[in-house]
Amino acid sequence: METLWSKGPSSIRELLEAFPETERLAYTTVQTVVYRLEEKKAIRRTSKISNAHVFEAIVTRSSAQHRMIDDLVALFGGKRLPIVTHLIESGGLTPEEVREARKALRNLSKKEKNQ
Repeated sequence: METLWSKGPSSIRELLEAFPETERLAYTTVQTVVYRLEEKKAIRRTSKISNAHVFEAIVTRSSAQHRMIDDLVALFGGKRLPIVTHLIESGGLTPEEVREARKALRNLSKKEKNQ
C-alpha cells in the first residue's frame, strides 16, 4: 500500500521492485497480496499494459491508519489509555509528536467548551 500511496498506480512488478533487493519477496507472494487487497476493495485495477495489470489505491493512507488504530483499540477492549501510556513510557513518541498530541488535546478541549 505504501508504494501505491507514494508512487501512484503500479503493476505487480513495480510493487515488487519497490522493495529493497535484500528484502524482495517472490513475485507470486506480492501478487497474492495484491489480489487480496483488491478483493477487500482497498485497491483496484486501473488499466492493462500488455499482460500487466496496473493497480491503484482506493483507500487513503489516512483512512487505513484510522481503521488500524480503531482495530488496535478494540483489541484493548476499547480502552485507549494503555496504548497512550505505553507510547509515552516507552519513549515511543518524539518530542514533536508530544507537542502535536498536546495541541490536539487543547483543540479538543476548546471544542468541548464551545458546545
